[in-house]
Amino acid sequence: MDIINHLTRTVTPAVLGDDRNPAKQNLLEQFYAIFAARLADKDTYGRFANENIARDDQGFYDRVWTEGSHRDQISRELASKHNVDTTEARGLIAMAAPLAFHEIKSLAGNTPVPQFLNDNLSSYQHHIPAWAGTVLPAGMVAAAPAGERISDTVSTAPLVREEEKQGSFMKALLPIIGLIILGALAWALLRGCQEDPEPVATPVVVEEQENVGDEQVAVAADVVPASLRIATGADNTLYACRMNVGDAALQTTVIDALTSTFAAGETDKCRADVDDSFAADMPAAAQLPEILQLIRSVPNASMIIKGEEIVVNSPDADILDQLVNDLRAAVPSMTVMAEGPLDLRNEIESSMTAAELALNNLGENPDPRDVARALSLQVINFELDKAFIPEVNKPLLDRAVQIMEQVPDMELMIIGHTDKLASDSYNMELSRERAESVKEYMVSQGADPSKLSTKGLGETDPIADNSTPQGRFRNRRIEFTVYDDSTVTGNEGISVTAGDSGDITMTDDELDPDLNPTDGNNDDLLPDGDDATQGTELDPTN
Repeated sequence: MDIINHLTRTVTPAVLGDDRNPAKQNLLEQFYAIFAARLADKDTYGRFANENIARDDQGFYDRVWTEGSHRDQISRELASKHNVDTTEARGLIAMAAPLAFHEIKSLAGNTPVPQFLNDNLSSYQHHIPAWAGTVLPAGMVAAAPAGERISDTVSTAPLVREEEKQGSFMKALLPIIGLIILGALAWALLRGCQEDPEPVATPVVVEEQENVGDEQVAVAADVVPASLRIATGADNTLYACRMNVGDAALQTTVIDALTSTFAAGETDKCRADVDDSFAADMPAAAQLPEILQLIRSVPNASMIIKGEEIVVNSPDADILDQLVNDLRAAVPSMTVMAEGPLDLRNEIESSMTAAELALNNLGENPDPRDVARALSLQVINFELDKAFIPEVNKPLLDRAVQIMEQVPDMELMIIGHTDKLASDSYNMELSRERAESVKEYMVSQGADPSKLSTKGLGETDPIADNSTPQGRFRNRRIEFTVYDDSTVTGNEGISVTAGDSGDITMTDDELDPDLNPTDGNNDDLLPDGDDATQGTELDPTN
């Protein structure tokens, strides 16, 4: 597993935002390696293993390195090596530490963090500079091979390896060689900034154009790894299936593997988001048949394949351990882990960070599908049997309203989902109420009601199992999608509200008692006062 690459993709954008400075990116990359090596020490990690570390706890870095001289050395050395102001370097490190901590804990799953980091030491050890040996436990800095010097930096500039002395001529020649290489790099960078340059290397994807002065420079964006999420039912059938893939070819590959594993017709419930914002390859694709056979053998199991990682879950701890071991034996090239206990606060904070970052990267005149994807990343954690909009979600919904004002032809559908607890009819109504509550709030903030539609799907469209707390949590969700006729038709028995007409397929008898008799209808959407910002309370007697 490439821990540094994972942290670079997830933490660095959250720390730097729109700042694409390569020096700061490299500084953070090197800090992640030093930070991981520090957490690999059991005594260090043990000091705060049971603490609830907030993602914005910038004092956390000071608790990881309690020695002030060590903290000063880290920020000073990183600043010097990457030509960044020392104070700014310290700020970047303090912001990155708690975020990297949460990501590493997530990667470790049920494995103790120090054990996980020591097991994967080879994936990040080569990023640790030689000077860090004084601020890390012994043995964390890789020993230099004979005749080779350990690099002090992860700069992308090529390394000049110092050979055995061969006289004054070679000693004098080395600086000249270095200058030649630097000159070649400068020429390549200059060519890269020219209009319509010859391609040196094909970027993964170009997401937007960034204005620099009077010129436009293409900005390469990271592609989200392709993913597959499935769950099995109690009878080992395919209970839930979702995939995010970069092209139709990969979609076909995944569907073929599913079809060869599960019974005819079961893959009909498999929904795919095919878009070039996702990778067009999946490291596990060639081994999907073996992976799926193992998952199919376990009832009520769930699995997420994303990039080089496989995360699985099952309500039976012994069966889960066996499944993890079987998958590790079948696909040793993948990182396989059991899903950790549900950390509600972390899930919510992570989702908000991801949604905010996705909205920040939309650019001008965004594709409505990208807007819908970004908004769907957030967890709207409604209280039990309630449809009040949590305060933490309101700023993101406010931004959605602003985006819709800037893109007048955008029409979105808000879809509510529940887990399988309670009756089918109750869950259908609960999902509709929650979707409608989101719409009502957005309308109260200025959204055009004719551009928003709602749908309640209840428990009919799961994305995870309903046998574990983690699975039920993922099934209770609000999704945004681009509105078109296909999102409304062909859903018999599904509660739909289209545009601002409020036409609901359920009868008044199926609704809860009217909570607001003053508004002249029985829509059960808002408590007395018609204050849309307060959301909906489904059962005030609870």
